[in-house]
This record gives sequence, structure tokens and C-alpha cells, in this order.
Amino acid sequence: MKFYGVPAWGSAIVETMLALVGEPYDFVDVEGFDHPGAAQDRLAGVNPLRQVPTLVLDDGDVLTETAAIALWLAERHAGLAPASGSAEHRRFLHLLIWIVANVYPTFTYGDYPKRWAPSAQDELTNATNAHRERLYRWLEEQVVGPYVLGEQASALDCYAAVMIDWRPGREWFADNTPRLFAAAKLMRRDLRLAAVMAHNKLTID
Repeated sequence: MKFYGVPAWGSAIVETMLALVGEPYDFVDVEGFDHPGAAQDRLAGVNPLRQVPTLVLDDGDVLTETAAIALWLAERHAGLAPASGSAEHRRFLHLLIWIVANVYPTFTYGDYPKRWAPSAQDELTNATNAHRERLYRWLEEQVVGPYVLGEQASALDCYAAVMIDWRPGREWFADNTPRLFAAAKLMRRDLRLAAVMAHNKLTID
């Protein structure tokens, strides 16, 4: 498979999942894809929406969206999701979709306010930042510990492991969402993820 991404971006979440289950891939760095240029053209050649992560499968099919890739990988490998039909699996599905439906849009709009509110950029960024913090505080209440869903890691912990370096930042997570922060750090310590953590400059401490 070929995996199109950018270190420390959302694609790092899927990189973490791939490493966790031992799925081999070739990484194609498209840093700068969000601006016109060679990287954007390279990505557009396989994904006209020009989004990362983009996974080109061995049969040539293209799979995008972190949640879709997580569910596809969970069908192929044990260890990314609880057993189908269990209460834990229902919680997994709920939180997986909740993250991409609620938290992700705060970055979509807050990171590029000029696209959406050119006359009110600061207001949009401030509003999405504040809303994201409220969302993370709600997520904190859902964390069982030591991992998000309990004793076993899942794809949700792959999200946490990467996202604690995003806004509002690690210090905020440590102070305001200690269970989520602890689950994220525990996931980062998994030896299967060492190369991915290094590639994305995601430190353990």
C-alpha cells in the first residue's frame, strides 16, 4: 500500500494504527499539500479532494477518512476495536464517529478562518478553540483508563496519542483531561509504535 500523509498531521493517527497492527505501507510525504504546488498535485493524482490521510490499497482502490480506515483495519486485524456486538464495541463506534464529527471540524474551520469568515477570522478561531476545549472535557468523562476504553488499547488511543500535541496543547491536556492525557502517553510508549512516533516527532514525555 501507499500512504499519503504529512508528519504530525491527521495522517499520523492512521500511521499509528498501521504500525499497531503491523500492516506494511510505503509513506508518501505530501507536506505542503494545502497550498498549490508539487505536493498538492501529487496528492490530487490519487485523491481529487486533496486530503490526508489517503491510502492507496494493493488493488488500486483508494481509502480516505481516518474513521473509515480505522474500521477497515479493525476488520482485518484484532486489536483496534473491541469485539463486535459487545457494549464496548458500541462505545467504540460512538466515540470514533464523535471525534471525527465534532472535534475535527474545529480544526477544519479554526485552522483556516480566512476561507470561511474572512471578515471575522479571530472570532472564528477563538470560537472553535473554546468549543474544542469543551469537547475534550466531555471526552475526558468517557475515558475508563488506563486506555480510553479500559484495559485494552483501541484505535481511539491512536487518536489520543497524536492529538495531545495539537491545540490546545499538551500542558492543557495534562491539566484539564488527565485520564485522556495518560491514555495517550501510554499508547505512545507501545514499542510497536516507536518508529512512527519518531517519524512524526511525537515524544513520550
